[in-house]
Amino acid sequence: MGGSVSAVSSNGVYSFTKPNRDSVTLLAGLGVEGDVHSGVTVKHRSRVKQDPTQPNLRQVHLIHEELFEEVRAAGFEVAAGQLGENVTTRGIDLHGLPVGTLLRLGAEAVLEVTGLRNPCAQIDDFQKGLLKQVVRQDADGRPEFRAGIMSIVLSGGVVRPGDSITVELPDGPHRPLERV
Repeated sequence: MGGSVSAVSSNGVYSFTKPNRDSVTLLAGLGVEGDVHSGVTVKHRSRVKQDPTQPNLRQVHLIHEELFEEVRAAGFEVAAGQLGENVTTRGIDLHGLPVGTLLRLGAEAVLEVTGLRNPCAQIDDFQKGLLKQVVRQDADGRPEFRAGIMSIVLSGGVVRPGDSITVELPDGPHRPLERV
């Protein structure tokens, strides 16, 4: 099971969007080199306010490119990096992966999936109404978060658009993703 990297993005300052890059370097235990969210402890502003000593389970944010096609059908234009992700993927059901899944990107990098991105109101600041597209209700009326997944870096390496992604599921039983 696998897919590919469509785009890579990073930003050294707090900003909702992240510019696309030719490559990013993932650093074991930290995240994307030079990215504002890189670090051993949490860097997301709201989480720092709660407890700045929390481990950073949000080192690398991934979104599937297919989401952009879905929201385009609803009248929104979103491109890689514009929702703040570091790695845009193609061909992988990211939201269907269990906690602990390993993602091998390119020749060296290995990520461990930690959970779902918790979409925030900044998505509506970016494009009004978009938040409702990425947070929907499932058949039982529970919220379904579709704005990507979060991961930590187990092994570093350079990642570029076009790199392959290999998915390694953890031993069962599998735990579904929750917000981190």
